[in-house]
Amino acid sequence: MASLTLSVSDDLKEWIDRRVVEGEYGSASDYIRDLVRRDRESRLQPDLTLDDLRLIVAEARASGIGEQSLADIKAEARRRVAARRGTSAA
Repeated sequence: MASLTLSVSDDLKEWIDRRVVEGEYGSASDYIRDLVRRDRESRLQPDLTLDDLRLIVAEARASGIGEQSLADIKAEARRRVAARRGTSAA
């Protein structure tokens, strides 16, 4: 694993330390790694926001009970993901 030295303001250091003390993370390094992972994931799928997810859930609830099987739903989801990526669904 590579090592990185990072300088932050006193305010940021206090913020990080509070996350650790409150038990959200085991160490400052854990916290920073989590932030970097989240940033990387959000940049890999930047087109889907929390508001988008809320809208999807609201539309799903309003649509009622569907007639598709779980297998059909999963296949459709795979097809949509593959279409976004420009690949074929497996």
